[in-house]
Amino acid sequence: MARKEKAQDSENPGRLKQIALTYKMTKRGDRWIGWIISAVGLGTFAVILGLGFLIGHPIYLGILGFLVALLATAIVFGRRAERAAFGQMEGQPGAAAAVLENMKRGIVFTPAVAINRQQDVVHRAVGKCGVVLVGEGNQNRLKTLMAAEKRRMNRTVSDVPVHDVIVGKGEGQVELKKLRSTILKFPRVLAGPRVTEVNDRLRAMGDLMNNMPLPKGPMPKGMRLPKGNVQRRGR
Repeated sequence: MARKEKAQDSENPGRLKQIALTYKMTKRGDRWIGWIISAVGLGTFAVILGLGFLIGHPIYLGILGFLVALLATAIVFGRRAERAAFGQMEGQPGAAAAVLENMKRGIVFTPAVAINRQQDVVHRAVGKCGVVLVGEGNQNRLKTLMAAEKRRMNRTVSDVPVHDVIVGKGEGQVELKKLRSTILKFPRVLAGPRVTEVNDRLRAMGDLMNNMPLPKGPMPKGMRLPKGNVQRRGR
């Protein structure tokens, strides 16, 4: 029992510290976050408590209002924190890779299957929607990279749908914060076992950076890349 209590005590400060760090990060991009979550929490509690007085059960609805207010505050805070995080990551090399890597729900992610010396990079995600090529960088150069990657994949998975997504704020591009939802909206045409089969066949072709793994999150700006326009594994 004593060990369990000590473990719980050691976990709580870590959680509180994490919440505090998340709040500080969010406030850098959303200076009204404190007022907003306070208004949501107090407003929710006041409405439910007022309803409790009207029906003659202020204590019960007061307790319920407190719990609902906490839940509402947590939901609003989580969404605004996520939005702030995307805002800070927007435009940084590797930001799309960080989003794709955290996608679950049957998505198999492979970073940097094609790249050039200008650090335009194409990532690959395989899921029930088929294959999704996600590009970061200059739109015109990415179109060339994606076309070359499609031709390469066509030798192995010609019967699988391939979707192109270029991350950015320009015309025809997808904002970073909408990348996950955009991929999940694609029609589901593959069963689970088929997803695994397609991914295995693509991996067998060989991918970029066999001996130089891509770091998690945004790529360092000073990172040196292999020479050549398009580098691939298995050449």
